[in-house]
Formats: sequence, C-alpha cells, structure tokens
Amino acid sequence: MIAIEHLTVRYVGRKQPALADLSLTFHAGEAVLLLGPSGCGKSTLALTLNGLIPHSQDVAVFAGRVWVNGNDTRTTPPAVLAQQVGIVFQDPEAQFVMPDVASEVAFGLENVCLPVDEIRQRIGEALAQVGLAGWERATAWTLSGGQKQRVALASLLAMRPRVLVFDEPTAHLDPQGVREVFAVIAALKQRGKHTLILIEHRLDELIPLIDRVVVLGAQGELVADGTPEAVFNAHFETLRALGVWMPQVTLLGAALGLRPLPVTLEQAAHALRSVAALRGTTLTLPNASQRFATNGAVPAIEAQGLVHHYGSHEALHDVSFTVPRGSFFAVLGSNGAGKSTLARLLAGLLPLQSGRLMIEGHDVRRLHPREWSRRVGLVFQNPEHQFVASTVRDELRLSARAAGLDAKRAAQRVEEMLARFRLTRYADANPFTLSHGEKRRLSVATMLITDQPILILDEPTFGQDQQNALAIQALLQSLHAEGRTLVVITHDMTLAAACAQHVLVMHEGHVLAQGAPESVFAQTALLAMARLSLPPIAQLAMQLGLNPPPLTVEAFAAAVQAQRSPASLAEAPVISHA
Repeated sequence: MIAIEHLTVRYVGRKQPALADLSLTFHAGEAVLLLGPSGCGKSTLALTLNGLIPHSQDVAVFAGRVWVNGNDTRTTPPAVLAQQVGIVFQDPEAQFVMPDVASEVAFGLENVCLPVDEIRQRIGEALAQVGLAGWERATAWTLSGGQKQRVALASLLAMRPRVLVFDEPTAHLDPQGVREVFAVIAALKQRGKHTLILIEHRLDELIPLIDRVVVLGAQGELVADGTPEAVFNAHFETLRALGVWMPQVTLLGAALGLRPLPVTLEQAAHALRSVAALRGTTLTLPNASQRFATNGAVPAIEAQGLVHHYGSHEALHDVSFTVPRGSFFAVLGSNGAGKSTLARLLAGLLPLQSGRLMIEGHDVRRLHPREWSRRVGLVFQNPEHQFVASTVRDELRLSARAAGLDAKRAAQRVEEMLARFRLTRYADANPFTLSHGEKRRLSVATMLITDQPILILDEPTFGQDQQNALAIQALLQSLHAEGRTLVVITHDMTLAAACAQHVLVMHEGHVLAQGAPESVFAQTALLAMARLSLPPIAQLAMQLGLNPPPLTVEAFAAAVQAQRSPASLAEAPVISHA
C-alpha cells in the first residue's frame, strides 16, 4: 500500500534533516504504531503520505520517493492523494471549515465534485461508522472533544481513503473522548478495509489493536520495526534511552524483572497472577500527599464562589478552593469542565465577574495588573498562543526582559533555558517551525525564565515524548521543592498521581471533589461522572484486586517487591500475544 524509498526531508532554515534516508513498507489492512522522540519526524512522515510535503509545504530538501497505492507523491496532485490518504490531526477544530456536522463531512466530497445523492449517502455512511448517525444538523463547535475528533474522522472516511493516519488524535481529549476515538479505531481495525498508521502515546489502551511498531530515531532514521512484543523486548533499553513512549505495564515489567516484558494489561495481569495469589492483598503504598511538606504561611491562592460567564454560558459556577503556598495542586476534568477558564482567571487574563479571589493574601480587585503578573505566570495549553518573536532565542529574550533582568543576566538566563530544555540547536529557528513537543518545551521555558512564585501550567506534558514528559515532571518537582507554588491543569492522570499533593476535580463548571489523590482517585463513580479514568497501572492493580490500587509504576513496583521475592518475579511467565 505504501512504499517509502530512501526518503530524506529537510526544512528551510534547518541544518539537520527531519527524516534521513528512510525506507519503509506498509501493507494493506495492517495497523502500525509509529513511535519516536519529539522532533524525530513522525508528523513530517505523515505529511509526505498525502503530498502536503513537498507540494504545499516548503522544504529545502526532498529526496527519495513515496509511493501510495501505486501513486508517486512527487507527481500526483494532493487533490488525488487526499482520496487515498486521510490524516486526523491533534486538534480537530484545526480541520473544521463548516458550521454543522453534515456540511463538514460534505466539504471534501463537494471539492471532488461528486453528485449530490452520492454525497448524502456517503455522509450517512461515514457518520454511522463513527457512531454519530443522526447528528447531521449539530453545530460542530458545540460538540465534545471526542465528538469533534469523530466528525473529523468521518470527513475523511467519506472520501473512502485506503490509508488513515492518526497524528496524536487524542492529545486534546479527556479520557472519555480517548475511549470514544479508540473505539472507532478498533472498529476500523476489525473491518480491515484501511491501512492504519497511528502516532500516539496512550499505548496501554492502543497496543491490543497494533500489528506492528515502527520506531524512528532522533535524526529521523529507522531504529526498530516489528511486532509490539518483539520491539519492546528486543529494543527496550534503546527505546528508553531515546525517550520513546512505552506501555506502563512494560515499564512495570522491567522494574520487576519480568521476562519477556508484557505489552498489554492482560499479559501483565497474567504474569503477576503467576507470581502468587495477590488478590485481596493490602499493600503499603507511599503517600504522595506526604512527599512534600507545606508551610503554614498565607495561602498562595484563595477562591470563594467564583462565577464566570461567556455571554449566556456559565463556564464556572460557585467554585471555591484554597491552594497552600508551596504546594503542588492539580486541576482535573473533562473537556469543557472550566479548567482553562479557571487558569486564565487566576492569571488575571479574564476579569473577576463574581466571587472573591486572593493571591498571596492580596484581593485581586485591588492588585495592579503588573504586580499580579509578577506573582502569577501562566503557560498556555496551545504554545503558539504565546509566541511573538521570530526566533527561539528572541522569544526567551523577550520574557527575560519582561522579568526586568539586565542585559547580562538576561543573556545568561536565555542560554540556561536553551540548554535546560534541549533547544540550543533551535535557537535561531522560528518558534512556529518547531515540532509539537519542542513548542511545548519553549512555552514552559519562556514562563520559567520570569521566576514568578506561582506558576499555572495548562497541560504541561502535552505533545512530549516520554523522556521530555519525565524531564518536565522532574523540573516541576524541583521547582516545587524550591518552594514555588504549582497549579497544573491536566488530563494526565499519571502526572497528577505522581506529583500532586492535592487535586481538584471539575465537571461542567462545578467542583465535584477535592483532596489528596489517593482519596479522590479511589472514588471510581465520581471519576466516571467527571469523564476521567484511573491511570493504566491503577487499572491493572484493580484487575488484580490490590487494595488500595497503586497509582504509579514506581509505587506498584515497590509495593509488589515488598510482597514477593525478586527470584519468583523473574520466573513469572507472560502469556503470548498469539
């Protein structure tokens, strides 16, 4: 279906290629997971398949060939390739051009001039495939994140492509939206009519659908290619060194010395059941809320009865909470829960309409905006929303100047941030040409350079490979250990479980619960109401009947190691994928 021959792509203004002498073959009907560190060229590869590279996006070098269903992408117009390859991007709204669902699905069909009756037939078929039959007249912008992504997919399915590429399709989605999209992918896999290529990091849920894993290296070269079991077992240390995402159960297996390493929840459960009868075992777990001590000083943030409206829509309703100074505070909830509105309100980017808000003991109604900004920094969910300079170095330099640093200290801080976030090689690049992961690292760096005592981060690990996600997590923990107050808005339940002392769960503008992660995450009915779900490692623990369920790989491994000898774990068999 797809043949890639010695493909090299280098962008304008870059010295290093995004893809280097890459040769691959994808067969009809198979589901392939494409992994690699941030900036390794995964999205670039996707864009070469539908002809956007080289036809619509300027590149300095395009060498080699890409064949899709017999079509040479260099000579085949993108309009033709669009009927062969459909790409589902991270942000579904970036693909929307029409106001309602039916018109959105019809748009591509109208562009290839299909008859009206056939367009209507294809709209119905495509929406039925993604579970949205009867939603033709719904306004696209009012749908949930998962529904929007399914509409984007339906728009592609209506074109009847042979190849579907999913480029981080769940990145912007809450756990319920993730389940919706993965359910559609599972149905497509079962039908067997499409070649599926997936760029994704939620691997524990996805691996059961995958036939093959392809791993790219840091320079866009091929590192590994094979079944999930073969790749994660034969190349585990290489993948860990690259910072490639791996299933949590695989990391747990490595920590416990299991061989071969499990790649699915079922395999891990079978292996651990083989060790001993763990069901009903009461485990002694590290208490995340006790890892860092808070002082008894004035709270960093006090909110009472916050209400915020966008026109007639109430985004926040009677929201009250306290963030202790020096704490790590996580705000959890589904898309549309009001988390980003709350973040902007706390940072002073939205007016306080109703309620009371105190920042370090100061009523914000009497706090000068400049003083407010010196106390609270906000890292946006979408990095592009805060970029204003033409180079990465200038972006950081502007933030340093805004913080009031003199020229010498500003230059020093800029170089420190470039090195700390592995951006030195991109210092003279335009921020908008960076990969998704590199943009996120730059957005965090620009805010950290200003050194505010309270930092609010909206989805800080979004778009990162595992190495950078762990690096950002470690950085946040180090900032917290220094006494800084961190408020993290996130869908990443694993991040909240690993780092947060206190979590606030929101749903449709209301506060559903707040407290220590251990107590809140134990309320499965509440999590379901909030469209959240436990981290995969905790789901495994619940399958095994462990009480209470560990929330992180480290906690799980430590608890089981304390229960069972390493020798017995090393001998545990793992059920084969076959």
